[in-house]
Amino acid sequence: MKKISAPLTAKEINGLKAGDEVKLSGIIYTARDQAHKRMVEAKKLPLNLNGQVIYYCGPTKTPKGMTIGSCGPTTSVRMDPFTPTLLKSGLRGMIGKGARSKEVIKAIKKYKAVYFLAYAGCGALMTEYVKRATPVTYSDLGPEAIVKLEVKDLPLIVAIDRTGRSIYGKK
Repeated sequence: MKKISAPLTAKEINGLKAGDEVKLSGIIYTARDQAHKRMVEAKKLPLNLNGQVIYYCGPTKTPKGMTIGSCGPTTSVRMDPFTPTLLKSGLRGMIGKGARSKEVIKAIKKYKAVYFLAYAGCGALMTEYVKRATPVTYSDLGPEAIVKLEVKDLPLIVAIDRTGRSIYGKK
């Protein structure tokens, strides 16, 4: 398993190939449909996306004594209408589940980004890799708000690499 850090560097992205298993450590952000829509419509982004990773996740309420509630991936295709714009703004990694559209694959290639799969159905297990969770913005969206996560060795699979190679067979 390759160990990588977020925010992502070009060197790290260049070293990843579709099908690679990785352990990601560092800072990532949660964001789902409504947060994506607001970011794309905003005159100014609420955070600097350069090299950043967005985890398509809406954590559940945090139980007492825990860092975060269950935080499994959501279906990525729902973010596809917004993804090319965010990649153009500097986003370099996305974490979710499921295949992506041809437009997103084209944008991944153009902006030299990477799409990771998180293990679906393991939301409770994923909490073990989150060391800190801090709300960032859009708190009115509840679980769809943007949250900054500090993660350690989050297990992922490279689904689509910077060249457009995909574990789903599309390019």
